[in-house]
Parts: sequence; C-alpha cells; structure tokens
Amino acid sequence: MNLLQELFGEPIESTANKVRPYMVDWVQDYIKQAPFAILASSDSNGNCDASPRGGKPGFIKVIDETHLLIPDIAGNKLFQSYRNIESNPKVGLIFLIPGINEFARVNGRVSTVRRGDDYFDRISMEIFEPNEKAEVLQALLLEVDESYGHCSRAPRFSKLWDIETIANHLSNRPIRDKPSGT
Repeated sequence: MNLLQELFGEPIESTANKVRPYMVDWVQDYIKQAPFAILASSDSNGNCDASPRGGKPGFIKVIDETHLLIPDIAGNKLFQSYRNIESNPKVGLIFLIPGINEFARVNGRVSTVRRGDDYFDRISMEIFEPNEKAEVLQALLLEVDESYGHCSRAPRFSKLWDIETIANHLSNRPIRDKPSGT
C-alpha cells in the first residue's frame, strides 16, 4: 500500500484486477483500431516528455500479448523521447479512439529498432496526408510490463468528444494561431 492509498483507500477488487502483465484481448483490439497514442517517457533524472503519435487506425502494431511495435515517422527531429529512452527504457502509452470514452493504457520497456534490426521489416508508414518529409526513421519495440483499459471518467468530465460543447466553451476564449516556428 502506498501513502495515497493509506489516505484515500484502495481500489475496488475489479479495478485492481484489470491491471495485467500482458495485453488482454480487449486492449489488443483497442490498439489495433486506435489512430492516436501519447507516449510518456522520462530520463534517468526524471525529466519527462509526452509525445503524440498518430496514423491510420492500427498504425502501432500488436506483435503478441506482450509486445508492440511503434513506428517513428519523421517529425520535428527533436527526439526527446529517444533521448530519454537512452537512459531510461520505461515508457507509458495511452491509446485513444475518437468518440470512444474508454482508453487503453500500456506501460513497459522499449528498445529502438533500426534498419537491419529484427522487426524493422514489419514497420510501414500508415498515415493520412503524408508530405514530402514523411518517412519511417526507426521504431520502438515495447515489452509490456502492465496494461489495462482505463475508465471513461476523464473524457466524460471533460466532454472530450462533444465538439459542440467544447466549441461553445472555446468561443469565449479564442485560441490564436500558433506563431510560425513553434
């Protein structure tokens, strides 16, 4: 038991039991349909990064119940996640499917896959609207430590997929265009 569980209580049994050291069928199916994920990493000093990853549904490949293959399509070339992974291979992923209030979560350890490595031939560029810079640079092979389906509370609280509600809220606080170069 950790300090917060001492203060606020332990999860109910069904919640605690959903965390598994592999991906159950529901998590695998969700990932195979997800067009978007957020990859969280930190270096050995605890400096964090959260990196969006997107593509056609299923662009992140389920190899088996304990492995995922995450392609790296050329982007801003800051490589913050990869810099973190050099000193700390532990990462977390949250997968999202627009309109679906449940998420899939996977935590594990990754290694980098480059041309000539095993699994590189399984990587493909599965994206919408590729530009002239789009290419597969490398990938991450994730070995699952734990996975589970995440409940719908956060998306319901935020009305994440209710475009009209969000648009009405934003109309009072317009978002300015992103300055060039950022």
